[in-house]
Amino acid sequence: MRALISVSDKDGVVEFAKGLAGLGFEILSTGGTYQLLKDNGVAAVEVSEYTKSPEMFEGRVKTLHPKIHGGILYKRDDSSHAAQAKEFEIGGIDLVCVNLYPFKATIARTNDFAEIIENIDIGGPAMVRSAAKNFADVLIITDILDYDEVLEKLRSNSADMGFRRSLMIKAYEHTASYDAMIANYMNERFNGGFGDKKFITGTKVFTTRYGENPHQKGALYEFENFFSQNFKALKGEASFNNTTDINGALMLATSFGEAPAVAICKHANPCGFAIKSNLFESYTEALKCDPISAYGGVVAINGTLDRELALKMHEIFIEVIIAANVTDEALEVYSDKKRTKIFTQESKFLVRSDDKFDFKHIDGGFVYQERDFIQDDEVKNAKCVTTRSASSAEFTDLEIAWKVAALTKSNCVVYVKNSSLVAIGMGMTSRVDAARAAVAKARDLGLDISGCALASEAFFPFRDSIDIANEVGVKNIVQPGGSIRDDDVIAAANEHDMAMYFTGIRHFLH
Repeated sequence: MRALISVSDKDGVVEFAKGLAGLGFEILSTGGTYQLLKDNGVAAVEVSEYTKSPEMFEGRVKTLHPKIHGGILYKRDDSSHAAQAKEFEIGGIDLVCVNLYPFKATIARTNDFAEIIENIDIGGPAMVRSAAKNFADVLIITDILDYDEVLEKLRSNSADMGFRRSLMIKAYEHTASYDAMIANYMNERFNGGFGDKKFITGTKVFTTRYGENPHQKGALYEFENFFSQNFKALKGEASFNNTTDINGALMLATSFGEAPAVAICKHANPCGFAIKSNLFESYTEALKCDPISAYGGVVAINGTLDRELALKMHEIFIEVIIAANVTDEALEVYSDKKRTKIFTQESKFLVRSDDKFDFKHIDGGFVYQERDFIQDDEVKNAKCVTTRSASSAEFTDLEIAWKVAALTKSNCVVYVKNSSLVAIGMGMTSRVDAARAAVAKARDLGLDISGCALASEAFFPFRDSIDIANEVGVKNIVQPGGSIRDDDVIAAANEHDMAMYFTGIRHFLH
């Protein structure tokens, strides 16, 4: 039996090679892997010695040889193949262990294009694909986490077709994601990120019980190990819908740095938000905005869920809690709430990945775009277009309202008072309907929204929303501006002695 080992990620490879050698495998290897194995007492044979062909062109050509690919690819149960292998003195290679040049690490470390090009693997993907094609005869290992299982299967003679097939699938996933990463990088460098092809790849974190509905299958996939590193289940299992709702709450709670922000979301839209002096006060104020919708919702806590806060939250049913960290005492409070799920990032404050791109499936394809980031200075740099201007305290409410609006489904309007969300209308087909819906709910809940700040993620096309805002005592408004009726809207604000700011930036969320 013969194994070829050539890896960039060398974790565990010495122990794996020793295990193979103990099973009677002859070990072939290349370059740094060969040297590492030799230095650690593994009797490896260098590929160039085996093929009697030297490495050429600074190592660009070393495994691209008939004795390597022939040994991998010939079908053992085909008499014609076996005869040709014997005629050309091609010995079988029964196991291939390869992972590829560190392209991702290289582009993270340098912008030197010549160095980047040299870290595009050629021989590695060729060997992986050859071995994967002939998986019935050749074991292909591309994941260091599979080393122990492969050795166990070989020792027990249980490397059956199902196991070989699973390794084959993983191998093609490995080369496909590698080539996709290179293509995406080249398009980002030379075509502004929008090439003729766009590749979206992710690694499965877990399978959900089902998708949006019980008859649909679902799973969570991650980019760059984000969830593996920043998502831990303390209580319960995240469903498909939980993950999208968590995302909505987390995006809002992380929009204010290290502030003690608490966001309450239902169906990925905010129904409560506040920033007070501590997380307990923030949650208490956030809940006032819409306690009915908060029932069965998702709460994101930008800090620690402790016992005091847990006892307060325990008063109503909350389906999902995501917190930067959670104390054991807080977890104990929820021991009797079987349906409540608790997740943490095990950090001081909540973190987000801040992916550079965004995409959405449509029937027959997907639309792809640069991600919409809300900059911290958008309201600070906004233009006051009215006679009245906001005070510093009022300006804080404008900034909070603007970020909440940007993270809420269009059409939306957001009312904030004393750093707390007091009314919100979202996902409406007209902006004035959103304004009416928000005001009606606030009145039903007995909330005083006089003196509050109002934000709209897009311009007001007519003055009617401004007149509605006046009826409930809105004093400050922030919006992008840009309507052909801006003059009418500004005039309405001046009539009602409101301050109005134009940011010049729209934040549709569809």
